[in-house]
Amino acid sequence: MKSKITYHEQTDMENTLKLREVLKTLPSFTSEFFRGISTTTSTSTRIKYAYDLRIFFQYLQKENPELAKIPMDQMSVDVLDQVTALDLEEYTEYLKAYIGSQESYTTNGEKGLKRKLSALRTFYSYYFKKELIETNPTLLIDMPKLHEKEIIRLEPNEVAELLDFIESCGDGLSNHQRAYYEKTKERDFAIITLLLGTGIRVSECVGLDIEDVDFKNNGIKVLRKGGNEMFVYFGDEVAEALKKYIEVRAGITPVAGHEHALFYSAQRKRINVKTVENLVKKYASQVTTTKKITPHKLRSTYGTTLYQETGDIYLVADVLGHKDVNTTKKHYAAMDDARRRQAATAVRLRESMPEHEE
Repeated sequence: MKSKITYHEQTDMENTLKLREVLKTLPSFTSEFFRGISTTTSTSTRIKYAYDLRIFFQYLQKENPELAKIPMDQMSVDVLDQVTALDLEEYTEYLKAYIGSQESYTTNGEKGLKRKLSALRTFYSYYFKKELIETNPTLLIDMPKLHEKEIIRLEPNEVAELLDFIESCGDGLSNHQRAYYEKTKERDFAIITLLLGTGIRVSECVGLDIEDVDFKNNGIKVLRKGGNEMFVYFGDEVAEALKKYIEVRAGITPVAGHEHALFYSAQRKRINVKTVENLVKKYASQVTTTKKITPHKLRSTYGTTLYQETGDIYLVADVLGHKDVNTTKKHYAAMDDARRRQAATAVRLRESMPEHEE
């Protein structure tokens, strides 16, 4: 009997093929680096590294006429020792302009810059430790600091409005729009309820199989970052939404190879991240126009609510799948400050302050 290929295994296979294509556009010596980190990084991370390193080597050829004469795949590892800290500072400025041409250089731009420089530092560190190069100029430049972003989340009344809207949506829709809405209503409601009720990542949501849902214990089995499996539990509202959707799902004939997927697209294939992002944006825009709501913001909404209700940062970290509780503390530091401020009025030294005599 043919064994089942999971969503994550399929994704890894597709990423591996994609990585092979990207490696053809890099110096041949870089293949050793990607083999070396294959056991410690995910395929998606390696692809990001490959794209980031390609920008670096293209920059070197652009700035150095002699290197420009050498075909990219014939470039040797010795080229790394020709790069100085000053060169990397100039490369950092180039990256800012490069990222800025693609998006406004805000916090997202800062994250992109830091990721590209972190990839380069990891790359250099690998060859330096292997004693294949003599210098590591990446250690001589400062990594960009990220500005903290305010946590954007839905307030309790907005959550209620969002779910009510999905359930009752249809007013003012054309016949064609209404037909599509009715077709996807139970699915969309189940997805958004699940995201709000468990705080799972959108990638974890689309990777769910029907076999991962356990109604006896009200839980789902998710594959966390790093490949660890974990059971995440949900309440009765999520259970009810999932059961209604699964009844609809039973009438769908999936495309071959997608039989195990929990959530299907209109094409009867496993739903993808982009589709979930779009449906969250579509519904949330009807509830708030001042907040850019994404699946990750629904995750923040869950984390915030859980922390407010329990005050247990370690529980929040565990349920959200954060490996380091400091990651959780960083995100919810503002809430901690708000709780500390309550201490100012929580303790009274005297029942009533005497009035000052005039």
